[in-house]
Amino acid sequence: MSKTYHVAVLVGSLRKASINRKLALALTQLAPPSLKLEIVEIGELPLYNEDIDVDPVPPAYSAFRAKLKNADALLFVTPEYNRSMPAPMKNAIDVGSRPYGQSAFGGKPGAVLSASPGAIGGFGANHHLRQSMVFLDVRMMQQPEAYLGGAGAFFDDAGVLGESIKPFLQKFIDAYAAWVAQHA
Repeated sequence: MSKTYHVAVLVGSLRKASINRKLALALTQLAPPSLKLEIVEIGELPLYNEDIDVDPVPPAYSAFRAKLKNADALLFVTPEYNRSMPAPMKNAIDVGSRPYGQSAFGGKPGAVLSASPGAIGGFGANHHLRQSMVFLDVRMMQQPEAYLGGAGAFFDDAGVLGESIKPFLQKFIDAYAAWVAQHA
């Protein structure tokens, strides 16, 4: 019997109708049985402040860190804001990487998928996030790269994923499953 890997999925957009959240949910449906993807919410995390990261640690920090630590792997799905990752994603990275020397990220396999209605598909966010994760000792999947431009057209009015993007998402999640199996 093959192992099932628990994947913590962090979505960079907080919008209810977020394209990136829809993509994350689509990936949960396309994932092979070896992956169990779970979105770990980041919107309620207080802005990271070392002054409040003391006993007692904010419950939101503790719960978030525990979910990351219990995960076998990490998947980031994010839009791009001003050629970088959105503030909630950066805050989640800061919270999860602290206190110093106790990062919840280290040693786990990871991947990033960025999507935007714009033409370059979140290239800047993808690379900034990747740079932070490499520093935090996350083994980031290199291929296939996933910068999804024109993402506003991926879903119909009912929120159903279109057929044109499914083959790429399937290729991405299958490659990620192989990456996780190799590096978890």
